[in-house]
Amino acid sequence: MTLRHEHPRPLLRRHGWISLDGPWEFAIDREGRWGEPGEVRFDRTIEVPFAPETKASGVGDTGFYLACWYRLVFDAPALAVGQRLLLHFAAVDYHATVWVNRTLAGTHEGGYTPFDFDVTEAVRDPGPHEIVVCARDDPSDLAKPRGKQDWMLEPHSIWYPRTTGIWQTVWLEVVPATWIGAICWTPNLERWEVGLEVRVDGEKRSDLALHVRLSVGDLVLADDRYAQCGSELARRIALSDPGIDDYRNELLWSPSSPTLIEAELELRDERGAQVDAVTSYTALRKIAVQGERIVLNGRPLVLRMVLDQGYWPETGMTAPSDDALRADVELAKAMGFNGVRKHQKIEAPRYLYWADRLGLLVWEEMPSAYRFTVASVERLTRQWVEAMRRDASHPCIVAWVPFNESWGVPNLPDIPAERHFVQALYHLTKTLDPTRPVVGNDGWESVATDIIGIHDYEEDPELLERRYETDEEIPHLFRRERPGGRLLTLEGHPHAGQPLMLTEFGGIAFSQQRGENWGYSRAETAEEFAALYQALLEAVRGISLFAGYCYTQFADTFQETNGLLYADRTPKFPLPMIELATRGPRKPREEEVEREWRVRMLKFQKDRHVAVAAGIVGDDEGSP
Repeated sequence: MTLRHEHPRPLLRRHGWISLDGPWEFAIDREGRWGEPGEVRFDRTIEVPFAPETKASGVGDTGFYLACWYRLVFDAPALAVGQRLLLHFAAVDYHATVWVNRTLAGTHEGGYTPFDFDVTEAVRDPGPHEIVVCARDDPSDLAKPRGKQDWMLEPHSIWYPRTTGIWQTVWLEVVPATWIGAICWTPNLERWEVGLEVRVDGEKRSDLALHVRLSVGDLVLADDRYAQCGSELARRIALSDPGIDDYRNELLWSPSSPTLIEAELELRDERGAQVDAVTSYTALRKIAVQGERIVLNGRPLVLRMVLDQGYWPETGMTAPSDDALRADVELAKAMGFNGVRKHQKIEAPRYLYWADRLGLLVWEEMPSAYRFTVASVERLTRQWVEAMRRDASHPCIVAWVPFNESWGVPNLPDIPAERHFVQALYHLTKTLDPTRPVVGNDGWESVATDIIGIHDYEEDPELLERRYETDEEIPHLFRRERPGGRLLTLEGHPHAGQPLMLTEFGGIAFSQQRGENWGYSRAETAEEFAALYQALLEAVRGISLFAGYCYTQFADTFQETNGLLYADRTPKFPLPMIELATRGPRKPREEEVEREWRVRMLKFQKDRHVAVAAGIVGDDEGSP
């Protein structure tokens, strides 16, 4: 067991957690024959949390197998009277069964979302203790959400090696008998407040109150107490309104000014004694669609996004380190992008944390199944709801994307049931989170959406510009153009004024390595690659029809060599040149505004105290 600095669940942190990442005993069960821990012959070790297909795991087996097994012997932390021990798995692909000391702890289905078990009773006796995990993952099952994981033995076209078993962190957490189990934040700029939902787990009590303190630096925005906190609590927290627009703006979250509101939550009993305490964060920001444009905090926003697969050469879908996640966010921003479309992957919470902290917009997209069956409908719906529940409080997420390019619903034009599924998931997503746009089916064949995403890999910049920068009315454009051979909207679901975005384009392949070099077009030299990218981006930036764009792609991924970066994140041409091509020449006023923001943020706390003392704005409690 190892202690780690970075918390695996940044939106709900408490002291008393221990990482279980590191070497575990391991066995591959190719035929899926073993059913109990006692039947397994552990014959090697694996480095958790790296999947056995990866080099970093120490296994590197990319073949077909139906199941794999893990075993760890550990010492449980000492528990005070009433405390509980939770065993957390951030993600296991695909179906996990967990035993602790040969007692079944529980099961979970779904490869991209977290789960946990209360294992207190199983570790009551003195240690050492044993965890055994069986991960079953049929490589040929196309009716489960699998994203870019290939069903063929060797990766082909745009699909990549499979990910089996544990691929995100495993950790222990000590909690009190009654504890804060979940938090959800919902900002509301019109009311200048933040919605808070809290779920309380464990022993039921009626004598608890919840204390919530929200702050930015030394500035306290709220310090509230809510009595009679049962198993669930939902409140709207009114914030101290700074009153002056400059101060209000500096409290808003955006890519250029990612201000986070730190949160402290305490459960206390009727005597005022602390029962549980956690820390979290939220932000004030509003993303919306207004007519044909997307707006952030009431101002028009041009989305400059890059498609990001979220793979690394030696670690697969798992980042090699927390620093690597931060670096990916920083690189996206350094290349001039203000957002990423995380493609066919529910990314690790630590990536979203860095996007929140550093200011990068994220579209979250559900990994697709590739068959339309009753099982695929049930699986995808359940796991999409789990993903939304995990990530809804991240301010960086500004759109939900349940489907991509009709994957999993391949007969949308002809089969009503498939159209109903897309429409149902769109409306379910809007019901669970009415604060964000939903892109029902990105790419083409829209039947329910807030933004119409268009995938068009035309390599000629002039032709691409003429195609969309046209005097034709939009209905005629939609009937005429069929990128990928698909209708942009299906009959009976015409464009209704939603923003249009070019959400996949480019895909220029360039590699200095011999071997497979796949892309939608090709450059032979770095100079040619830079020139093609610059010309394409200049054309796309000039198309007034679009509310934004998403270039394919962030980094080379296995046989796909169409990244702006090599797989090791080395730029294919200098970062300043990429940034200039991505966003175009900065206007003098834009540079001046950015400098002003940086200076004002550094002076914000000092000026705030001066303004309070002078009576220009209210004190921390918001009095006049």
